[in-house]
Amino acid sequence: MMPSYLSLLLSIVFGIGGQLLLKAGASRASGNIIAQLFAPLSICGLALYFFSAMAYMYALRKLPVSVAFPTVAISYPIVALLAYWTAGEQLGLNRILGIGLVVAGVALIHRSS
Repeated sequence: MMPSYLSLLLSIVFGIGGQLLLKAGASRASGNIIAQLFAPLSICGLALYFFSAMAYMYALRKLPVSVAFPTVAISYPIVALLAYWTAGEQLGLNRILGIGLVVAGVALIHRSS
């Protein structure tokens, strides 16, 4: 079971990296969506999403999807916090409360599994 949780963790980390690279690619690309798609940062972000999907598929070999899929939601608050620190995105009260709810939800799922 432990390799499955490690694989799930890798999936989350790769997904977070992919999301941040896609944001960076979108911020730096000029022109249309095709230019953004082929921007080096966007390509790297998509590659990380691919590796995230591969790690997630491995995790699903042993973990129930009802545990694995909600666990990936822990990436949402992490991405929001990293975007705040690295991209200057805003974190208002509603977003902070939402982050708390996501973290609490993931904790509840793992408490009962």
